Amino acid sequence: MNRRQALILTPAVALLLFIPPAAAAPRTHIIIIDKMKFGPVPPGLHVGDTIVWRNRDMVRHTATAADKSFDVDLPAGASGKTVLKKSGVIPFTCKFHPGMRGVLNVAR
Repeated sequence: MNRRQALILTPAVALLLFIPPAAAAPRTHIIIIDKMKFGPVPPGLHVGDTIVWRNRDMVRHTATAADKSFDVDLPAGASGKTVLKKSGVIPFTCKFHPGMRGVLNVAR
């Protein structure tokens, strides 16, 4: 490679080093409600991801964020979803059964 080619390629290579990586595509996660309990919260939640809540119980539940960022009504046997819009620790509960609780840990 001659000097002229090196001078042209060097800035192009340097520019590539400063391009931020593409953001990960949003994912869909499932939380099962069964026997009056929320199932395990999936790891690796990010803003933009979708949570699908599946109620396998014979009674109505909700998935309600303590900060009111989501409130999903789940009749018996139904599913619902929410898109995570903010990062942080988000406690949630069932409005009808306050002993049913969980926590989402959402990264940016």
